[in-house]
Amino acid sequence: MKIRITALLVLTAFALPFLGPTVVAQDTTVTGWKTSLVTDLTATQTAYSDSWTGGEAGSFSWVSNVNGAAEKQLSEKLNYKSMLKLSYGQTSTQDQETKSWSKPSKSTDLIDWENVGRITMHGFVDPYVAFRFESQFVDASVEQKKRYLNPMLLTESAGISKVLHEVDKNRIFTRLGFAVRQTLSTEIVDTALLSTESLSTSDGGLESVTDVTWNFGERLGYTGKLTLFKALFFSDKDAVAGTEFEDDWQAIDVNWENIFNASITKIITVNFYTQILYDKQVSKKARFKETLGFSFVFKLI
Repeated sequence: MKIRITALLVLTAFALPFLGPTVVAQDTTVTGWKTSLVTDLTATQTAYSDSWTGGEAGSFSWVSNVNGAAEKQLSEKLNYKSMLKLSYGQTSTQDQETKSWSKPSKSTDLIDWENVGRITMHGFVDPYVAFRFESQFVDASVEQKKRYLNPMLLTESAGISKVLHEVDKNRIFTRLGFAVRQTLSTEIVDTALLSTESLSTSDGGLESVTDVTWNFGERLGYTGKLTLFKALFFSDKDAVAGTEFEDDWQAIDVNWENIFNASITKIITVNFYTQILYDKQVSKKARFKETLGFSFVFKLI
């Protein structure tokens, strides 16, 4: 119940920055909202008849992404920016012998919503506060018991920030502060009865976030985000004490995302996405993800 209430509150707040700014998207004054909303769809498909020989198997995959941002100088001393990233995709494969198709399985699933409030003091650095919500649409790790918005990671942080570079649409923005994270999850404790239990853990420490937006001409662009987190305390430290994992929570977590997009036409682009994740509590090795595809892009705002 606690997780469901939290999810409802988060989703309610989730919609507000993007519903409100849309109404005033045409405001051209300095204090008006700067909004953007871009969605793309990528699909690939191959298929073979049951008379085909050679062991080939077809596949069909699709992924859709939504990237939105809303920013406003609320007053001379306060700047607010909200960034939304949604991704979802599925893959279906064809059996090599029967050529029948499998049930679609999830290949991509991401919800990432971040809000940053910055006190613009026009000094060397600006103080900031931030809130970030990360989750996925559906946890299908157990087919018989799908769990929605599971797990959820909530991060609250505060510290100092600085715009290192800002010319036209090119921008490098970095911030360093103290962050507290809460992980809320619904775990299946009995696979036979499919009974669940709500769990929560928390940790806190130093966080560094750097966002880069860069355009190499009119047709080639880059967007990157590097997040580093060093935990100083962990709520379940005693539970892992004395095990081989007792110090894993102290390792620096890394999340490095890179998106290169090249415009072929106004609505067709080539997207190259990479992500490097390192969380020693999840895996002792870094995890790498790469996506390359042609997309139909629609700039709604």
